[in-house]
Amino acid sequence: MHQMKVRRIYYTKLKEKTKTIELRLNDEKRQKIKIGDKIEFSCAENLEDKLFVEVTALYKAANFKELSGKIDIKKAGFSGTPEEVQQIMEEFYPSIEQQKYGVLGIEIKRI
Repeated sequence: MHQMKVRRIYYTKLKEKTKTIELRLNDEKRQKIKIGDKIEFSCAENLEDKLFVEVTALYKAANFKELSGKIDIKKAGFSGTPEEVQQIMEEFYPSIEQQKYGVLGIEIKRI
């Protein structure tokens, strides 16, 4: 079981099933995620609020702009262009880290 914290705005979208792809840096921790694995998401602002999902697909890319071309970015909770997604995600993961590890789209379903 993997564990991840998510900001409330994205947690709510996960909970409402309007967000079915979580975007992350493909660091050592995320490289262990496999299709069929379970993830426990916690709301970063209220760690007692949790939901459980199963990984159904994984998408890898060099950066979030490239990843945005491989997935339906609406499923990741965004409505802008790949460049806008890149800019937003750089608030979480600087481009130097994206270059080092690459990025990951984790498609999930609620369980």
